[in-house]
Amino acid sequence: MAAGVEHPPHDGSAAAEFEVRNPADGSIAGRLPDMTPAEVAELAQRLRSAQPEWEQLGPRGRARHLLNWLDWLMDNDQRILGLVQQESGKSWGDTSIETMVAVEVINYYAKHAPEFLADQTRRPHGPASLTKKLEVLYRPYQLVGVITPWNYPLAMPMMDVPPALMSGAAVLTKPSEVTPLAWAEMVRGWNEEIGAPPVLGCATGLGATGAAVVDSVDMIQFTGSVRTGRAVGIRAAERLIPASLELGGKDPMIVLSDADLDRAVGGAIWGGLFNAGQSCVAVERVYVEAPVYDAFVSKLVDRVGELRQGMDPQGSFTTEFGAMATATQLELVERQVQDAVDKGARILTGGKRADTGLFYPPTILVDVDHTMACMREETFGPTLPIMKVADEKEAVRLANDSEYGLGGSVWTGSAARGRRVGRALEAGGICVNNAMVNVFQFPLPHGGWKSSGLGSRFGGRDGILKYCRKQAFVSERVQMGGELHWYPYSPSKARLTDQMIRLLGMHDWRRRFGRRFPDGGRR
Repeated sequence: MAAGVEHPPHDGSAAAEFEVRNPADGSIAGRLPDMTPAEVAELAQRLRSAQPEWEQLGPRGRARHLLNWLDWLMDNDQRILGLVQQESGKSWGDTSIETMVAVEVINYYAKHAPEFLADQTRRPHGPASLTKKLEVLYRPYQLVGVITPWNYPLAMPMMDVPPALMSGAAVLTKPSEVTPLAWAEMVRGWNEEIGAPPVLGCATGLGATGAAVVDSVDMIQFTGSVRTGRAVGIRAAERLIPASLELGGKDPMIVLSDADLDRAVGGAIWGGLFNAGQSCVAVERVYVEAPVYDAFVSKLVDRVGELRQGMDPQGSFTTEFGAMATATQLELVERQVQDAVDKGARILTGGKRADTGLFYPPTILVDVDHTMACMREETFGPTLPIMKVADEKEAVRLANDSEYGLGGSVWTGSAARGRRVGRALEAGGICVNNAMVNVFQFPLPHGGWKSSGLGSRFGGRDGILKYCRKQAFVSERVQMGGELHWYPYSPSKARLTDQMIRLLGMHDWRRRFGRRFPDGGRR
């Protein structure tokens, strides 16, 4: 049960609701229906009914509706971003960045979908197939489910929903019950404001609602914790539907001795503390080569001391980052920090929650090692544990000593060194001299290795084709009355078939012309 959300008893009626609270001050940000499995199934059926006509529009026809939706979002961005801030307790700066994802993803897939979804022709594999036209067609799953977490209420679904819609699928979304308000309004805009076909739905509610989504769709995209992701993957396997999973991360940052330390410090702050550290690809552990360790830590402490935390007024940009989303998440951070201190770590900044609201200050930990939870468990909070290493070999070994493999970064003045170290890291996305930025390079795949996921979440052609089924399509280039291998059989047809197989399929002239030897050997 997520903290920050009121869960009234559910009596099975359609009138049951849940409350969404602002984690910065505990105020009620809104209420939404806690949909029952039956209501989810009914919504899924309505979306399925509308999907065939949506597919028939083709990618260019679908793109017009996506672009109209984008226009509506940007015409109403201050109101929708206001909902994001109220339900998440973010700073206004962190909040305002979320529209960037919508703009980039919609424009990218609206532009490239006709190319990505185009029928593909394959060459026949041999002379026997020369009369056939071979094609691969891409047909969408009729109903795609998208389940997203609470850390980016607008940006998270916007990473998945536009390519799914552009594929021709209908889409049933399930936002987190912690931050569902802005996304519910986006779906209302699609269905009530821009005249789009009714192929996008939003199922709001708690855990049972999410489980019902998995049980109602033909393909599921899930982003969230490893624990829940495994359960989603197991249920998808039981239903024999595909599942794409982006799960937790513990992204390492490696600072080598030839790095630009000022840039590296800025990257650590941005990558580790943006959105209060509540990002799947946040910097969660830092390994610094010994020659520059002291200088790096000193610069980092100074820069972190300049940060402003709080939920500032809309449009003011007077703080850098805001609250933790839930009390449970804040308590997890407190537990990890205390575990580190108990095992010998030192706190250089922060380390104690605020007196009011779910605020935890930026916290730098040193003298850490891999016996500590802060270096092994996902944190999802504003902490930066820093470990001194002897050389890049030790840094790589420690960085790879994790069950996670979502992303990572290498900081160095040498392009060759950055490439060498980056290629040695076991993670789905690597940045050199930057942090988290790989997620926003939409031509590239984004997905995790090891326990961090299954498949690519988005990026390039695969980001839209993952929502499609491949259809092998064979048609005749030359129309004949029949095929040689059709009924009825006869000795003459059998001889001709045998001659054709040997002539076209064998690799030496003796066998091509059917010469046989009693012992079956080569002569």
